[in-house]
Amino acid sequence: MALNELVTNWFVYGVEDSIRASKYPMATEIEKCSSEITNTVKKLAQCGKGEGHDNFLNGIVVQFDLTFTVKAWTEAERYHFLDFVSSQSTMHRITKFNLDTAYIEYVDPRIIEIMKEKVREYNDLLLTEDSESKTKYLKEKYLEILYSNPCGFKLTARMTTNYRQLKTIYSQRKQHRLPEWRQFCKWIESLPYSELICGDLEVNNNE
Repeated sequence: MALNELVTNWFVYGVEDSIRASKYPMATEIEKCSSEITNTVKKLAQCGKGEGHDNFLNGIVVQFDLTFTVKAWTEAERYHFLDFVSSQSTMHRITKFNLDTAYIEYVDPRIIEIMKEKVREYNDLLLTEDSESKTKYLKEKYLEILYSNPCGFKLTARMTTNYRQLKTIYSQRKQHRLPEWRQFCKWIESLPYSELICGDLEVNNNE
């Protein structure tokens, strides 16, 4: 998938207010805190994961549509602050997708043809006369389609997260074996004030 297909319709909220708030611990007059990114702000953002000094990054909220394969979605679910707003559903619509475009290039074409055959059989069965045996068989065929579907199947979800969680994702996934994770990290690098997440990109890219 191209990067412009992976992440779309994205927005960032709370950058200036959160940068300002990062200065509260050392301030006696809150109104004098600015949204300027100082070296201290950068040091707070770039502290080690779990130290807590980067907590102000929680206030920089990001929302976006993300298209991942089932394989990548399974891995994404480990992140507790990468929240699903809503998503496409194979459970509800697996027999309605265009299977010619639903899979990434690494899915064996033979498997795609098998899936298309199973979906055709299911949809043809829907047109037959109702009976008790038809209802039972439909349920079985639907489960067969669901469980046979390869993990290279693409689904889109609306997500909400924050810069602190993206910092963790970036550090863990920027060199991941799955290309979609590496593409996602490239998108993170393009976000406003991405140095708060990624650190010095020139240094990172030369590692």
